[in-house]
Amino acid sequence: MSWLVTGGAGYIGAHVVRALAADGLAPVVVDDLSSGFARFVPEGVPFVNATILDRGALEATIKDHGVEGVIHLAGFKYAGVSVQRPLHTYAQNVQGTATLLEAMVETGVESIVFSSSAAAFGTPDVDLVTEETPTSPESPYGESKLIGEWLLRDVATAHGLRHTSLRYFNVVGSGSTDLFDASPHNLFPLVFDALAKGRTPRINGSDYATPDGTCVRDYVHVTDLAHSHVVAARRLAAGETLEPVYNLGSGEGVSVRQIMDAVREVTGVDFTPEVGPRRPGDPARIVATGELAARDLDWAMRHDLRDMVDSAWQARQAAGAAYPG
Repeated sequence: MSWLVTGGAGYIGAHVVRALAADGLAPVVVDDLSSGFARFVPEGVPFVNATILDRGALEATIKDHGVEGVIHLAGFKYAGVSVQRPLHTYAQNVQGTATLLEAMVETGVESIVFSSSAAAFGTPDVDLVTEETPTSPESPYGESKLIGEWLLRDVATAHGLRHTSLRYFNVVGSGSTDLFDASPHNLFPLVFDALAKGRTPRINGSDYATPDGTCVRDYVHVTDLAHSHVVAARRLAAGETLEPVYNLGSGEGVSVRQIMDAVREVTGVDFTPEVGPRRPGDPARIVATGELAARDLDWAMRHDLRDMVDSAWQARQAAGAAYPG
């Protein structure tokens, strides 16, 4: 028996695939390579180049590989861009998830771990986000992730689906030098790319009501994240009931300036970040507790900020000319 990982050729998905394999759960990857890389899929892991909108390909993959559960990471993940491309976002994230669930129901697959997002919360007016914090997404991306959670809930009611949704925030670092984050919108790749091209990294706003004036966010290491996906898969496969939603949060958060300081220390590149105006809609602080996930999914922050920056930088350096930036 195996576990299907949609989006398994992406940055997060590839780490989940390797964590599954290391734990003895045979992974199978479906990815359309719209943002992933075929070389991220380990040798010997079955890889199907297909979109999750292709129900026939999903059903064939499930049947061919004896899939017993799904970790669903495929999706269009750029919140800002989703405002300009709402129909594309809903097609990929809502219709894609619905199509995947249809394939699961048709083939009798009863377990799914869903990659949700902190974007479901919007801009919460609390110091520490919990699973009980009201959701109020502010982009088509955040809305699409929340709808994905609702789809799982409703299919569970109708068909007995065992499921859980993992909401996470800023995923960084690397568990292997051949796996890197190439997102054109995430902070770490943006900073590293600026340094690689001789530019000065930029801070957007330094006058927030935070200790150093810059935004504070949750940053979590990708291997810690992958580990809790595997634990969730194991528990669902055993027929156990999990909470419908977990936050994989740090409980503390770090500021953008702290990240810049860590990058300067790790890379050895001496720079003073440029400071620009605030970006519209950026809240001063979004930090979540991970206590519920720690109780049920062995969630823990096993890597500090230096580990996160160092591992990400090593992967960026190793990529060299292969890095798409």
